[in-house]
Amino acid sequence: MSKLPKKKCCVSKTRCKRCPLRMLKEGTLPDGYGVKRRRLVRIDDDGTVLPLEKKDKKSSKKAAKKKAKKKAKKKALKKAEKKAQKKGKKSSGSSLRAA
Repeated sequence: MSKLPKKKCCVSKTRCKRCPLRMLKEGTLPDGYGVKRRRLVRIDDDGTVLPLEKKDKKSSKKAAKKKAKKKAKKKALKKAEKKAQKKGKKSSGSSLRAA
C-alpha cells in the first residue's frame, strides 16, 4: 500500500506524489476518502462528507502561550506580595523601635 495522501494540497504546479488531487485523478486515493476544496475528506458509507480530524497547531501554540503568560503573571503577583510583606515587616519593625 502506498502512503496516505496529504491532508491539504500544496498547490504546486508539478503535483507531488502524495497530492490528494493527483491521487484522485489517477484513482489511487484510498477507499473512503475524497477531495473537497483541495482538502482531503472522509466520505461515509451513506455519502456524507466528514472533515478529517486535525491537530490544530495554532490553537495548541496559543494555549501554551496563554498558559505561560498566566503562569508568569501569577509568579509576578507572588513576587509583589512577598515584596509587600517584606516592606510591611520592615516598616512595622522600625515603628516599634521608634515607639
